[in-house]
Amino acid sequence: MFNIRNMDCPTEEALIRKRLGSMPGIGELSFNLITRRLAVTHTLDDEQPILDALREIGMKTDPEPQCQSGSCSSCEAESPVVSRRTWALMAVSGTAAMVAEIVAWNGASEQSVAVIALALLSIVTGGLSTLKKGWIALKNFALNMNFLMSIAVIGALAIGEWPEAAVVIFLFALAELIETLSLERAKNAIKGLMAMTPEVATVQLDNGEWRETAVTDVQVGQVVRVKPGERIPLDGVVTAGGSSVNQAPITGESMPVVKAAGDPVFAGTLNERGMLEFRVTANKGNTTLDRIIHTVQEAQGQRAPTQRFVDQFARYYTPAVVVFAVLVAVVPPLLFGAAFEPWFYKALVMLVIACPCALVISTPITVVSGLAAAARQGILIKGGVHLENGRLIKAVALDKTGTLTHGKPVVTDVVPLVELPADSLLQLAASVDVHSEHPIASAIVSAWQTPADGNGTPRSLLPAISFESLTGRGAKAVVEGQLYYVCNHRQIEELGICGVHVEEALHRLEQEGKTAVVLATATESLCVIGVADTVRGHSAEAIRQLHALGVASVMLTGDNQTTASAIAAQVGIDDARGNLLPEEKLAVIDELMNRYDHVGMVGDGINDAPALAKASIGFAMGSAGTDTAIETADVALMDDDLRKVPHFIQLSRNTSRVLKQNITLAIGIKAIFFALALAGKATLWMAVFADMGASLIVVFNGMRLLRIKGGIERDHIKSGHTR
Repeated sequence: MFNIRNMDCPTEEALIRKRLGSMPGIGELSFNLITRRLAVTHTLDDEQPILDALREIGMKTDPEPQCQSGSCSSCEAESPVVSRRTWALMAVSGTAAMVAEIVAWNGASEQSVAVIALALLSIVTGGLSTLKKGWIALKNFALNMNFLMSIAVIGALAIGEWPEAAVVIFLFALAELIETLSLERAKNAIKGLMAMTPEVATVQLDNGEWRETAVTDVQVGQVVRVKPGERIPLDGVVTAGGSSVNQAPITGESMPVVKAAGDPVFAGTLNERGMLEFRVTANKGNTTLDRIIHTVQEAQGQRAPTQRFVDQFARYYTPAVVVFAVLVAVVPPLLFGAAFEPWFYKALVMLVIACPCALVISTPITVVSGLAAAARQGILIKGGVHLENGRLIKAVALDKTGTLTHGKPVVTDVVPLVELPADSLLQLAASVDVHSEHPIASAIVSAWQTPADGNGTPRSLLPAISFESLTGRGAKAVVEGQLYYVCNHRQIEELGICGVHVEEALHRLEQEGKTAVVLATATESLCVIGVADTVRGHSAEAIRQLHALGVASVMLTGDNQTTASAIAAQVGIDDARGNLLPEEKLAVIDELMNRYDHVGMVGDGINDAPALAKASIGFAMGSAGTDTAIETADVALMDDDLRKVPHFIQLSRNTSRVLKQNITLAIGIKAIFFALALAGKATLWMAVFADMGASLIVVFNGMRLLRIKGGIERDHIKSGHTR
């Protein structure tokens, strides 16, 4: 991996490809213009020949930083900046060029000593670098912008247009500086996706004392203290204290999350109010934040479909324009007896217009802005191809458990069948089930023990003896001298105590998609308890937003069809498929893709991995801190908010629209100036302005995605209830 300080344009990329591509032992070259990094696959004994080749073509290389994430202070120092000396030279160049034009406009000959001296001063102070790059391009037979600009300037000098040659090379150098600053802004926007972690942490030593330690030296298992207002330096689990934490850099959640003992915390998040102590679970370089930054950086280097098309287009566009410019310079004078100088000047203008920089740079800037906008909202997209293809999704399949629902059963109903309070009946059931390990039993116990008054004191259970688990039926125990059963419908039937009133309560709860159990004695049914995996608060809203975007919804679950239909009706899903095994989910995805072409699949990233892989785009839910989820899915939702799925689709549509705008602008501006050049209405400096203007327009238009919250224009999602 090489950091190349002056590689910020496709011009440099093409030159590097041409130079290194001809070297024996060089394999694949991978470029990231935003971060100015070059990855080289090679079979050489060492990297010195690569470094030498890069220096030969004027590329300035820096050592690769150890952090690899771009999140440390040393990485900030890597970013190239425009020095004061450079700005001073540009000021001299611009002033000399303008004075040369003014002197010429006031009647002095363009070949006068004063005008030539001023023009040369401007060219030397502002354009020497461009001419050097042009010479390097010529030696390497690279048809790039520096070569074209050098030819244009030399041609202008050859026909005596000294002031215009000076203005042209100054404007071009200024355009390059502005473009560098614009790209630096995009790069800094990407760095600013996440709140960077502090460089020191307050760590507890073996003797109990607390000491500030470099984050890189903190080991897994050590205890770290974070004061109010400080950023959490590493991932961990809270061991003491309580506070609210702003997790927006990781999950995109707009509201702080309350943390207490046993809760996870993530590096880069902000501790707002209370003191927290946590045990480190991931050291520097392995935190969730580090993985997110690494994934986003990898995604930046992947070319989206539109970017690949533009790159191919530019490969043929530039030579074609150069050939056309040569014909413009040669054909009219040779075949039609036209004056050479005017047509030669028109050809020079066309050479300047030929630069494809605005066209080629428009796509990576837009894609990276989209990736950055998504990551700010806790949507981690693993490549530009997924960002761009998200707009094609016509249907989304969703797993039920853990996706539409919380994945944890809770008591929803207590239906008394006798003249006893519901709380007393729930206490009896919990006292029986406290010894059971079944999830439904745990839900009943939790429902009773959860403090009703919110003061944090669990409610007490009654002593139970002679507990016995009834396989496939429930459990029984003796409480206060009475034998009680907490069991299913079958056990009640076997006990002979299932009357019409019991059947009605059971049927009603089961029709609502709930699991129903009965608290009973050996002679009487006392109450029916409904247990269900509750729907997430945002699920129905997410489905409404998908429908507003014209996207169909399908639920896939291994639960029975009754439960599936009940949950689907509750959240508004179009189609519910129950009783599905993992391989049957794959078959449904195949069916949906045949019907809709492009289908998204939303799951937990582990159990649903086959279906996630089969779908056009796989979405992993609740991926914060989960390696597997981030690795298996194309898009990782860093919290459990399903609304991020329609947000992603809308972002993809916005990104596609901006890409089309940028391509149209870049080609349209050049087409207009081609026509003006042929008509003799365009000058060299106007052509430079057009190229500079086109580049800046597409850069800033692409970066608009960063200014839209989450990259999503909310009014396009008609439900209008977004966060």
